[in-house]
Amino acid sequence: MHGVVVLSLAGGTLAVADAHKSVTIDYDGQVHTVDAYGDTVGDLLRYHRIPVREGDLVQPAASSEATDGGEVVVRSSREVTVEIDGETRTFATTAHTVGELLAAMGPRGDAARATASRSSVLGREPVRVSTLKTVQVAVDGSVLPLRTTQSTVRDVLADVRISLGPDDRTSVPLGAAAVDGMVVLVNRGDMASDQVREVLPFDTERIESADLPQGYEIVRTAGVPGEAVSTYEVRTLAGTVVERTLVSREVTREPVDEVVVVGTMDVSSVSVDPDSARAIGRALAAERGWGDDQFVCLDKLWTKESGWRWNADNPASSAYGIPQALPGEKMATAGADWRTNPTTQIRWGLGYIAGRYGTPCNAWSHSVSVGWY
Repeated sequence: MHGVVVLSLAGGTLAVADAHKSVTIDYDGQVHTVDAYGDTVGDLLRYHRIPVREGDLVQPAASSEATDGGEVVVRSSREVTVEIDGETRTFATTAHTVGELLAAMGPRGDAARATASRSSVLGREPVRVSTLKTVQVAVDGSVLPLRTTQSTVRDVLADVRISLGPDDRTSVPLGAAAVDGMVVLVNRGDMASDQVREVLPFDTERIESADLPQGYEIVRTAGVPGEAVSTYEVRTLAGTVVERTLVSREVTREPVDEVVVVGTMDVSSVSVDPDSARAIGRALAAERGWGDDQFVCLDKLWTKESGWRWNADNPASSAYGIPQALPGEKMATAGADWRTNPTTQIRWGLGYIAGRYGTPCNAWSHSVSVGWY
């Protein structure tokens, strides 16, 4: 009987030891490596009294098996109020920063403009966002599809230098918020003058690229309408214009054609070796709301930069690590182990991409265009 008791106690000791885990917990951006006990992710969170409520994001899921040396991410859901394209909205989100919120909006948020930096924490100050949108402007016999992040009709027209005369009118107020799909009609005033400025439309060129995922488009060159000055001979009768004859036409500004890169890459077969730096990158990107379409861009970017090697060192520039931080010491903001820990380097690199480019595909597109990001 004594032997049975001793065996039971030994078994209990083994069970407790097996339940002990050392894990990294990222709780709303606060990252700590801690000791905890439990068989599931939920057990570990309860051990440290980290609340998980309906709508919160937990990765891996709370019911998943807890692993020693693993990482758990918790993002609390809360209501935020944001002005998006002139409309004030209050909604629940697990986004912690402005950048995470824009990333969750997909392509519309990629190139969006915000009144706060992408690294700013949501809720600390009012945030106004102007997303990438297409505004159709009908002017001088042409319809121009303007892709823009400007927030008002006035700013949209000014951005492409469409001049308005004192007698010209628009179908919507110039101070109205610019929204996706909006149509703006520009009605020119009475042309009694012998000189008239006219808008010249631009063409759109679409280029297919296997370097971008299907369904993803990037405006490589924004379309800008040109301008011409036409001189007329005006004949009047009793103060009324009865005939206008074109005398000359001078192009004062050539239009700039729009160039759109259209992705053709199939992301359905994305495959990543488990326990690799790529697998860590894919998981951490997913935590930001970036799916496989964005991961393929990230993969191409960091394969080019470092081959996903945590010790990649560029002696010519002092760039270091998987994201090739310049200098490498910048990554210390993500953890003291930045020299050797791929997870720390990847977390810093994703934050850098979100803050500067919005998404990995935007960063990759920039790298393709100029050779760096």
